[in-house]
Amino acid sequence: MADDSVDVRHDRDLEGRGFEPWLRRALLAIVLVLVVIALLNGFGQRPQASTLTGPKAILGVQAPQRLRGGLLYQARFKITARRDIKEPQLVLGPGWFDGLTINTIEPEPSQESNRNGHVALVYDELAPGDTLRVWIEGQVNPTTTGRRVQVTELDDGDRPLITHRNPLTIFP
Repeated sequence: MADDSVDVRHDRDLEGRGFEPWLRRALLAIVLVLVVIALLNGFGQRPQASTLTGPKAILGVQAPQRLRGGLLYQARFKITARRDIKEPQLVLGPGWFDGLTINTIEPEPSQESNRNGHVALVYDELAPGDTLRVWIEGQVNPTTTGRRVQVTELDDGDRPLITHRNPLTIFP
């Protein structure tokens, strides 16, 4: 029994369908390019490290600058005292919290307070040469997208010592 619905020239040899195979190949190539960009960290998560030095302390910040919705991430802060810091405070701006969920902060600060929309994490006194490391584990809320700046300030009590700005882009 022969099937009259199969046209060998049209179905096998693709005659009369000049652009359709190329359209499919182009769409597949676009998907492939996106996968390659993602594998090369084009869409996020690999942290960028920077270090700022002030007269009383050195502040190292390691945090991602590109993230995607739903992604888990880690930010690390390293504070090295060059002089006595009586009341070290790591003050995090709204960019660290808007559209992001903070899962944990380690070590836990002795005190947390709101300072005009910024969160101040208070730690114990640091003597010259002492180092304080703080880890923040977070997750990007799935509906969050856009650009922002994550401001981190190291203070001694209410006196600012060092200010760091981390540009952050969140992809859908």
